[in-house]
Amino acid sequence: MKRLFDLCLGFSIAMFLLLPVVFVAVAVRLTSQGPALYWSDRVGRDNHIFRMPKFRSMRVGTPALATHLLQDPNAYLTPIGSFLRKSSLDELPQFINVLKGEMSVVGPRPHMISVDDHYKQKIGRYSLRSLVNPGITGLAQVNGLRGDDGNVEVQMNKRVLADAFYVRNWSFVLD
Repeated sequence: MKRLFDLCLGFSIAMFLLLPVVFVAVAVRLTSQGPALYWSDRVGRDNHIFRMPKFRSMRVGTPALATHLLQDPNAYLTPIGSFLRKSSLDELPQFINVLKGEMSVVGPRPHMISVDDHYKQKIGRYSLRSLVNPGITGLAQVNGLRGDDGNVEVQMNKRVLADAFYVRNWSFVLD
């Protein structure tokens, strides 16, 4: 039932956002060298690795690390990168993954492999995340736990608690 919900909502949103997606893609290409999309390997349901696209907010050649691990993340941002991240417009191409069945509209945000490996060993409830498809947005993000403010470890613990609550209590109402 959730898959049908994701397909209907994902397709509807993708059609509604088609024109903004084209504008963002053109803006990325006009303001920096390189492709409009950045593809990243992420950990999904049952620890399956999948390729997730984002509009490129960082310069070509930026190390493939979580942003908080970069020495000076702002030095790598493209001219519109900060805006794309703050507005979450960089996430729009992920509707491709929703339509492919690798992601849901709502679920725990997918992490990079290195981040996933790190937190699996540190946080007990972390493995619950792999029981569902990752989402474009999740309970943690809706509650303001985006991971880009405050202590990263504290934020991650709060996000994992929200993700565990979501997995254990999933319903259409919660979505």
